[in-house]
Amino acid sequence: MKTMKLMLALTVVAMTAACGSNQQEADTVEQKAPKMLVVYYSQLGNTKALAEEIAKKTGADIEAVEAVNPYDGDFDATIARCKQEFKDGTPCEINPVKANIADYDVIFVGAPVWFGVFAPPMLTWLDQVDLSGKKVVPFCTFGSGGLESSTRNLAEHQPKAELLPGYGVRQARMEAMPKEVDQFLKAGGFIEGEYTPLPDFPEPHEATQEEKAIFDAAVGDYPMIKAKAFKASMRTIPEGTEYLFFAASKPRVEGNPSPDDLMMVYVTVAKDTTPVFTKVVR
Repeated sequence: MKTMKLMLALTVVAMTAACGSNQQEADTVEQKAPKMLVVYYSQLGNTKALAEEIAKKTGADIEAVEAVNPYDGDFDATIARCKQEFKDGTPCEINPVKANIADYDVIFVGAPVWFGVFAPPMLTWLDQVDLSGKKVVPFCTFGSGGLESSTRNLAEHQPKAELLPGYGVRQARMEAMPKEVDQFLKAGGFIEGEYTPLPDFPEPHEATQEEKAIFDAAVGDYPMIKAKAFKASMRTIPEGTEYLFFAASKPRVEGNPSPDDLMMVYVTVAKDTTPVFTKVVR
């Protein structure tokens, strides 16, 4: 009888220990799940739509940065005000952001790109917070490009943050954004699911006449790209073919063009569609 009681007691202890171990494992898993926040500034609604898509897919909290004196939706008025603020060194005053940054592990930071940098309200916010040690994911909307330059801009304002690869989309391509964001978040490990890793571009070659025609068709009469392609590289993507064009804004002469004249232009040619450029990197 004593032996039976001892065996029962040991069984209870083992079961209790197992339950405790399982609970500890569950707690550990829960503790490891990063808490995410999306902070964004949007003027016309494009960046807001992108921010909401990221928050929806990741389950992240979301909060908008708002200017005390909102920018006029008129393009010319916004540009004029921005230029004056940059010239005067006057930061854009913003309303307080309620989120406690210390509570989050991953922070998505997004805004439209103006003059190659994040819009002023976001710059003000970046100067008011400390993202040291946080994983920071930049995202942006732009007319022709700006993810790379705004990422460098973010690093200047928050040098101790751990910057991760970001995502940017042209305002003219917002219809492609949800699918691209889904792939971006899966590739970054922020959400589960399969994604298609893209191959690297091969070494560029002298652009053929056919490739130059594709470049010209993609940029069309876009006012910010007055350039001619001189080298090209291409890769196959799920949507069709993606080109990386090296272009110069001035006619090529002997020797290398000035660095200020050079740009890289990414162009997608989907099946049975007109070529479209997705971003410019200067």
